[in-house]
Amino acid sequence: MAEERCKAWEFIGKNGEFRLEEADKSSYLYFPLSNEAGMMSVVTPKLHGDIKTSQNTFALMPVSVEDLHNTKSARNFWLNIDDEIIWSATGNSAQQIALHFNPEDEKVTVEAGLLWHKVIRENEKLGIKSEITSFVPANDDTVELMEVKITNIGEKDKKITPTAAIPIYGRSADNLRDHRHVTSLLHRIKTIDSGIVVNPTLSFDERGHQINDVSYGVLGSNQNGERPVGFCPIVEDFIGEGGNLEWPKAIVKNLDVYCQAGKELEGFESIGGLRFKDTILKAGEEESYIIAIAIGENVDIVDSLAEKYLNKDLFDNYLSQNRAYWEEKINKVQFKSGNPDYDNWMKWVTLQPILRRIYGCSFLPHHDYGRGGRGWRDLWQDCLALLLMEPEGVRDLLLNNFAGIRIDGSNATIIGSKPGEFIADRNNISRVWMDHGSWPFLTTKLYIDQSGDIDFLLEGQTYFKDAQIYRSKRNDENWEPEDGNKLLDREGNIYKGSILEHMLVQHLTLFFNVGEHNNFKLEGADWNDGLDMAEERGESVAFTALYASNLLEMANLLRELAERREINKLEIAREMKLLLDTLNNKVDYDSVEAKHKLLGQYFDSCVSRVSGDKVEISIEELANDLKVKGNWIIDHLRKNEWIKNNEGYEWFNGYYDNDGKRLEGDHPLGTRMTLTGQVFTIMGGVATDEQVEKIVKAADHYLKDDIVGGYRLNTNFKELKTNLGRLFGFAFGHKENGAMFSHMAVMYGNALYQRGFAKEGYEVINSIYRHCKEFKTSRIYPGIPEYINQRGRGLYHYLTGSASWLLLTEVTQVYGVRGELGNLVLNPKLLKKQFDNEGNANIYTLFANRPINVIYKNQKELEFGEYNIIDIIINDEEINFEIKDQSAIIKKELIERLSLDDVNEIEVILG
Repeated sequence: MAEERCKAWEFIGKNGEFRLEEADKSSYLYFPLSNEAGMMSVVTPKLHGDIKTSQNTFALMPVSVEDLHNTKSARNFWLNIDDEIIWSATGNSAQQIALHFNPEDEKVTVEAGLLWHKVIRENEKLGIKSEITSFVPANDDTVELMEVKITNIGEKDKKITPTAAIPIYGRSADNLRDHRHVTSLLHRIKTIDSGIVVNPTLSFDERGHQINDVSYGVLGSNQNGERPVGFCPIVEDFIGEGGNLEWPKAIVKNLDVYCQAGKELEGFESIGGLRFKDTILKAGEEESYIIAIAIGENVDIVDSLAEKYLNKDLFDNYLSQNRAYWEEKINKVQFKSGNPDYDNWMKWVTLQPILRRIYGCSFLPHHDYGRGGRGWRDLWQDCLALLLMEPEGVRDLLLNNFAGIRIDGSNATIIGSKPGEFIADRNNISRVWMDHGSWPFLTTKLYIDQSGDIDFLLEGQTYFKDAQIYRSKRNDENWEPEDGNKLLDREGNIYKGSILEHMLVQHLTLFFNVGEHNNFKLEGADWNDGLDMAEERGESVAFTALYASNLLEMANLLRELAERREINKLEIAREMKLLLDTLNNKVDYDSVEAKHKLLGQYFDSCVSRVSGDKVEISIEELANDLKVKGNWIIDHLRKNEWIKNNEGYEWFNGYYDNDGKRLEGDHPLGTRMTLTGQVFTIMGGVATDEQVEKIVKAADHYLKDDIVGGYRLNTNFKELKTNLGRLFGFAFGHKENGAMFSHMAVMYGNALYQRGFAKEGYEVINSIYRHCKEFKTSRIYPGIPEYINQRGRGLYHYLTGSASWLLLTEVTQVYGVRGELGNLVLNPKLLKKQFDNEGNANIYTLFANRPINVIYKNQKELEFGEYNIIDIIINDEEINFEIKDQSAIIKKELIERLSLDDVNEIEVILG
């Protein structure tokens, strides 16, 4: 069988604009369109996809990824040409679908940029072309706009009769299966001059119906603002008996099913069927139609959008504003290397954390829970990118986030819609992820390093309180929902502790919460949600390593706090002093039982409330306690979890299962290795440099696979391990079971860069990029997906935490621009091939709220490891700087003298 030809996308501009020919020849493609007012759309090359503002307000029918080709409910725009030919400008007609793989098939090209999307469809035989441009305006309006441009590319005049046809779902996603028909009876449908508006009477929920205050509309005009000449608002009238949305009787038979403005109907499935006046298109002429799909509070608000958007000049103006808005937002971080395509690709990666903030993890066709909201981990990792792009609001975000921590070190698992609002659990499941306590410190440390705001550690914040206590092992029978979700003291007052205290309780409780091998308990799971069946005896060695490095970093931060603020004591909750055992009666850390006993005493002391009493402790003693604990963990891991297999490869074991057995190493079914077990031992300094080299060799041998674009999350265990997690029920090479899971792979690259293994780190990142760019295999638009499956296809595109980590890696490691307690540190790890033909590599970013353009000049064409920083020139003035561990340190005081508005040029001479 001949190999199928496949066009690849190519960049056509400097802001990530790309073109993909034959876009309709690939399945599962989709593209996000949104704004920060919460409008969330998705479009495909055939204009499929949904539109919504929340789980309960879908304008178009909700879709999962299989619906993109299984259902007929798509945006459509029909032409009746010369009263005899029926043609869909979106390709969604039965005739066009039937000809899809024939020589007579139409040419379909997608062009897209930062949150705008154009589909060009050309039928040479009919002499007709459509160009459909879609976007969501960058303002407070919850509306998706489309321009449908029709061009006569034939030699003869054509009479066209145009009809927009966009089914209006108009209710909650729950109603797909919950009273689908009954909820259509709630529809109150009205035709207005500009279109059709559906205003359901109720939000249907048998637990308690609510008066509905949301309207859904499809509005339209021609390019001059002329309104439709007729309306068909009912699906069954439009499709006719025996018809369907891909071959509707009203279009095929040119039936007069249209009414005028002012018509009111009720109780049926609705469609935005807008008939426009007949038009004669001469050869080469074009005509445009503007369509708005809106979600608003009432009919009047939806109707008001017509005057704002419905003519071509207005559409073009808002499209220009939209492009400018997103380009300005994304261009707060820019890269210029020897590979312009990679630099363009990174613009999409830079956009992705913003998309995740808007969409959460639920509102694109690939989704997990699919009900909206973000999880705890998402919250902190999305802040990583914000710190680089929009740092001004991050302090308040971080402060609010800390309100989700419980006094037992666990945390709320679902983020509410308001700042500092938290919900206890997802799907009514009480569950603790043991990794959750590690991320707040990583993000806070980055914030303090970038800003120098070490006082943030002393800010006060509340604790989250619900029925879960003892890290969700027990229920607090004294707590009632009426008591609220904030921890109280014995007097009934809301208790507050410092941000430092919150991070301490997250780490110290875990230190004592160990399994039989003295590693931190896996509990409900760690970062890998699929390891969720080992709550009793499972252990996460991988994240034990991360917590160890956090403890050491926290100790260093405390000493900096003492020195910079000239203080030697601070206050913590009286109960928490129990966990600082080196200040009292030191526990034998080799004794699992002793650790459990101390932890139980702490939990007993803060079951329902805390005393509210605070005690002063020495900062030096506190820092020393953390250092002792961190170093003990590192020694323990090096002695007990470093393994060597029969083939001579060496690496760290990452887990123990629910039978208390070590996960990794030799096995009768094949060698077992995880990437997660290596990432944090490298990143946190648990692995020595010699061990890092051995880990790289083992990972290259057992985990690297070019078919999936790099490093798999694990080897094939060939076993349904119900004593560890659900992931082993997944097919190997998919999702958490051995896919190239971008998040962990990027963190692996980051860890290698941090340890100075730049060539190895580059290979990790570059292998992902190369694979994603190979469209024939990856089948995704520019950007990084959540994972690459066994066939090499990218899945769960756009909404992945890997984007934040990749952006962070490029800025702080590859280009080496990072903060250290407010000082600017420059330590590039660029390979020779990453510089351009002139020997330069640029990064534009923000630091201390100041725009800086760092230009590394490698005129001698030296390789990484050969060059050092020789001179630094800021705004044409040579400056003094300190060199420490190959890093140039520019003092905070000098940075604060730089312009807040104009770009500060920083030339860095390498030699």
